[in-house]
Amino acid sequence: MSENKDWLILGIESSCDDTSAAVICGPRVLSNVVANQTLHAEVGGVVPEWASRAHLAKIQPVVQAALDKAQVQAEELDAVAYTLGPGLQGSLHVGASFAKAYAFARGIPAIPVHHMRAHILAHVLEPGPAPAYPFLCLTVSGGHTQLVRVDAHNDMEVLGQTLDDAAGEAFDKVAKLIGLPYPGGPVVDRLSKEGDPEAFAFSRPRMQGYDWSFSGLKTQVLHVLQKEQAKDQAFVQQNQDDICASVQAAILDMLMAPLRQAVQDTGITEVAIAGGVSANSGLRSRLQAAANEEDWTVHIPPMAHCTDNAAMIAAVGWLDAKEGRRGHLGDAPSPRLPQLKSLAETAAT
Repeated sequence: MSENKDWLILGIESSCDDTSAAVICGPRVLSNVVANQTLHAEVGGVVPEWASRAHLAKIQPVVQAALDKAQVQAEELDAVAYTLGPGLQGSLHVGASFAKAYAFARGIPAIPVHHMRAHILAHVLEPGPAPAYPFLCLTVSGGHTQLVRVDAHNDMEVLGQTLDDAAGEAFDKVAKLIGLPYPGGPVVDRLSKEGDPEAFAFSRPRMQGYDWSFSGLKTQVLHVLQKEQAKDQAFVQQNQDDICASVQAAILDMLMAPLRQAVQDTGITEVAIAGGVSANSGLRSRLQAAANEEDWTVHIPPMAHCTDNAAMIAAVGWLDAKEGRRGHLGDAPSPRLPQLKSLAETAAT
């Protein structure tokens, strides 16, 4: 790579049901193409085999679309970054196999990336500004809920996490209980704006330390619905907005409590959110209110960087590549990667 230009990175993301490719040059996003899989909506959740087959059909045209939009030729790329895990095994294999072959054929590094680390480090991308180290990141999605202390881009510690369901999963499961389409989280968020958040007194359990448990809330909602529908079959239809508002208020209260405690305990007031649920309007408002009332410096990602996308994968590839980190053709995708660290190794000198 020429020393007078920044790294030109192709990112590939295929951890679940979105096929995405992006091209970045340093922190600048030149393209970020995401192909959603709408076929899962009919069954109310992601079918892994369907997702894998859809990735196979979409990955090549999505990568080409990202290059075309960025006005970059494949021969100009300096590295390819791809999601190694966590995620769905089959979906991960499609993206990883394509990325490693694409890089090998062009004689450039293939850099494996931890999906959740990428959500956090999406904040280094423009428009910024990037959080100053150290910062706390509340990472919330359909598969994960974590509170992470970030001391450097490759120095992260999980302070707390869900012990069962993720917050995004709780949103989706409640949405399914009240007959909303999949994915239900955005629909609950939209309907909650028309409802009364105090209409139903759902509990807000607190775990020890900074951990969460959302499975009890889901069960409580189910029991309330069963009880009320036994009296009136039209209960859900008549109270849908209030149910959504009350559930959202409970989930957001639960998310914010350990975060506030961590700020108090650590003294770190630089706070970020990441993951698909960071697109939730209520959560974004809560963080902004904390910035105004509690003197936090908050970092709220652009909508395009909230849900799964390849720009965030490319961002980690860029940071690792600058340190000389490289992957291997034998790097195997894994649905579970507990440690938030670089998956690439520093090349021998």
